[in-house]
Amino acid sequence: MLLREIAERGYGGGISQLKAFLAPLKQGEPEPLVRFETAPGVQMQADFTTVRRGRDALLALVATLGYSRASFVKFTTAEDATTLCAGLREAFDYFGGVPAEVLMDNAKSVVIERDAYGAGLHRWNAEMLELAEQCGFTPRLCRPYRAKTKGKVERFNGYLKGSFLVPLAASLKAAGLALTAEVANQHVRRWLDEVANARVHGTTGAVPAVRLPEERALMLPAPALKAPPPAPMRVALPLESLQHPLAVYDELLEALP
Repeated sequence: MLLREIAERGYGGGISQLKAFLAPLKQGEPEPLVRFETAPGVQMQADFTTVRRGRDALLALVATLGYSRASFVKFTTAEDATTLCAGLREAFDYFGGVPAEVLMDNAKSVVIERDAYGAGLHRWNAEMLELAEQCGFTPRLCRPYRAKTKGKVERFNGYLKGSFLVPLAASLKAAGLALTAEVANQHVRRWLDEVANARVHGTTGAVPAVRLPEERALMLPAPALKAPPPAPMRVALPLESLQHPLAVYDELLEALP
């Protein structure tokens, strides 16, 4: 209809050129971002974020509680169902409880087929379903192609890279050492306790660690974990090197290819 109206008004150019010009206008206004909050103990959002691609891949499983914004991080080299479920167990242990639901992406490690048995009746990954039954939470899926559905954990991913990974990689590079999952995991727990979960959160205006006990009081008990494997040798780095703003490390971004 729009093309016809333009032609009737005397447009003499080609149709292909006109279609290319009008394409961006046909997309309409962007969908407004709707922020939603959850009550204590109700929801945890979990997601893998890519730190480094390629043969020497490095990822991080990030879990954030919806009410307190307390977060947990586990660095890995894979994102399969076994790795995901093991990381979620560690997150529950770190938070001291299991929320009512865990919101995740539509990856095969979570769901084999969405709406397989009808609307909202998904065919879950067997390992994920077993974990949910053992721990007592309900798995939830984001809307397809809508990463902002789990915006709380998505926003934390950027903070993790700027506040923790960039300065850590810079310190390791200066010492001639490589950034590995083992080394990152040796340092991230202290950063979580003393920096990330101890800061005033920009959205809630509260400290995640202060709000966390409210969530823990309403969550199911955390599952017992098997004894962890022996820890590798620590690489000593000053905590102060992990607290600087991202702006200080802009020139060091190449340390994380």
